[in-house]
Amino acid sequence: MPEARTLYIERALLADGWARQLVLSIDEEGLITGLKPDVASMPAGAEAVSGVVVPGMANCHSHAFQRAMAGLTETRGSGDDSFWSWRDAMYRLLQHIGPDELQAISEQLYIEMLKHGYTAVGEFHYLHHNPSGVAYDDPTEMSRRVIGAAQSVGIHITHLPVLYCHSDFGGLPPETGQRRFVHDIDAYQNLLQQLHKAYQGVANVQLGIAPHSLRAVSEPLLRQAIAAIDELDGAAPIHIHIAEQEREVVACLEHTGKRPVAWLLDHFDLDARWCLVHATHVDEQETLALADSAAIAGLCPTTEANLGDGIFPAVDYLQGRGRFAIGSDSQVCLDPAQELRLLEYGQRLQRRRRSLLADAQQPSVGEYLFRGAARGGAQALGLNSGELRQGARADLLVLDQQHPGLYSKQESALLDSWIFSCNGTPVKDVMVAGQWRVRDGVHAQEEAVAQRFREVLDRLGQRH
Repeated sequence: MPEARTLYIERALLADGWARQLVLSIDEEGLITGLKPDVASMPAGAEAVSGVVVPGMANCHSHAFQRAMAGLTETRGSGDDSFWSWRDAMYRLLQHIGPDELQAISEQLYIEMLKHGYTAVGEFHYLHHNPSGVAYDDPTEMSRRVIGAAQSVGIHITHLPVLYCHSDFGGLPPETGQRRFVHDIDAYQNLLQQLHKAYQGVANVQLGIAPHSLRAVSEPLLRQAIAAIDELDGAAPIHIHIAEQEREVVACLEHTGKRPVAWLLDHFDLDARWCLVHATHVDEQETLALADSAAIAGLCPTTEANLGDGIFPAVDYLQGRGRFAIGSDSQVCLDPAQELRLLEYGQRLQRRRRSLLADAQQPSVGEYLFRGAARGGAQALGLNSGELRQGARADLLVLDQQHPGLYSKQESALLDSWIFSCNGTPVKDVMVAGQWRVRDGVHAQEEAVAQRFREVLDRLGQRH
């Protein structure tokens, strides 16, 4: 359990604006109990924080095991390379990942996330069974490994077990490469019950669900999955891949007469529990309806660019007061600043204009995006965080004011500079629920974890 502590902070981004000479109090539960700006001298017993403090960022969408293949799919094949050819390569890799490999990969990944400024991760977890598709003796084995990895290195995890039943619309049977993912609804409900029993009330662990997609889960199955989690936690997050690829939109239209997001909005009462991951291919009506729903659009700009998915209509969505979060997805980028940069740059390239994702109340693109992603990420993961305010979790980052990209920058300009002009991360210290996890850019376990990760890559290299 965290110890109570008091921080004395030179500059900080609070929920209601920037503050100087801030005394921030944290209780034993890791919650912020007091914020007092303009305190001329450091109180006795307080800890001086050297740097600019901002809220930690939640990573709304992660497939941990894919860290082992990042960078290995950038060679042109004999045909047209696309999301679907990348997926085939991913299926080949996952046949060689067992529990030990998954835990080692996840630990390495989560330390890298922490060092770049993510304080929480939404693990969209579908690697459930052994390579033959048979459940492990403990059906929660692979879930326990990723949760254990997060606990070991100190990042919060919202664990989102995937329900995956079909290979495409119309209830087509799963493909061979998908056999490690598949549950029937009874086995899935049992998985949720066992995980809830093991982790209910455990610090820095939250349980939700992830019906994989409308391709993989029919309407009755989706309703049963929601009913199963509601029996355990009626506020648990619900995440779903949707409208990532144009082929999915065409197939959904053929089978339902509706586009994917429109169909989901018509058949389910979307609210703040929901995170629609990607939602790349939405028309104007879907964009505004999603913005009006209070659900989160879970955007992964670097992965979406890497896979050739397309560009989310962020300008229209945010003008409609839509909520969003960012995620690392395929793990080709683990830097939240780069995700936000690409989110803005994609809009600029489409519209041939600058400074698009901001408004009159917050004209700084960097601050607008950072605040929105931090709040939206916290909502997507079911966390009381995303802002530095009384009663919130003490999830925070300390940015190095001496970093060349930030030196002499003040307030909003500091966030603009971090997102748009820093080379290398300026994140110096990272706190999760009142506990320091990274100090001076170093995680205490990084060398041991990196060695285990290297050993896994050596084994995978021999097999793959």
